[in-house]
Amino acid sequence: MTSLEQQVQDNLRRVNERISTAAQAVSRDRSGITLLAVSKTFGPEAVLAAARAGQRAFGENYVQEAVDKIAALARLAEAGETAAAGLQWHFIGPIQSNKTRPIAEHLDWVHSIDRLKIAQRLSEQRPAERPPLDVLLQVNISGEASKSGVSPDELPALAQAVAALPRLRLRGLMAIPEPEVDPQRQRLPLARMRTLFAQLRTDLPQLDTLSMGMSADLEAAVAEGTTLLRIGTAIFGPRSRPTPEPHA
Repeated sequence: MTSLEQQVQDNLRRVNERISTAAQAVSRDRSGITLLAVSKTFGPEAVLAAARAGQRAFGENYVQEAVDKIAALARLAEAGETAAAGLQWHFIGPIQSNKTRPIAEHLDWVHSIDRLKIAQRLSEQRPAERPPLDVLLQVNISGEASKSGVSPDELPALAQAVAALPRLRLRGLMAIPEPEVDPQRQRLPLARMRTLFAQLRTDLPQLDTLSMGMSADLEAAVAEGTTLLRIGTAIFGPRSRPTPEPHA
């Protein structure tokens, strides 16, 4: 085992223990919480190290980096690396309309839809031989001008429109609340997300995914019902280049 593999394996174990502890504290079943390892800016070797440690779902912010990494892991799988086979790839970054085709062609999930135009393009460009693209709507729950996301008021109409698109499968919501240090204040926007999610499920009962929570607010997110945590640096270490929006 390489030093990278050992480090990633140890980090994954600590993160999973933290999730289990948080779930137990609020009497939740750990199996209802998915860990998404945010591998943006880290190379295929880091993804492979996590995959060998049992991690299956990975999140990416940058389109070309994601496409290249998916191809690299597919080549490893074809060469006999069993851990690289069957990985699930999530796009979690802002989406430009001229970048929808490679996302539709290569990714399994998209977390960051906040406009109908983007959703329509993804649906139109999803290859017929692939299953429908699983998607989440990003909600600007803290009302920050610098953040992407649909407003809570506009969410119901967008959800109904996206749910009707033939090549997408609307699964739920995603949010990146404004950072807070105090645990109780962390829970306020997460609780609002939980309420929005429950309200949407009245008309769209197929929704099953609430993507919220990163390293700093993991416990608060678990307490408020997250089903998918986006964790990056706690697994892979510090990133080598800055990112414009903190998706993990």
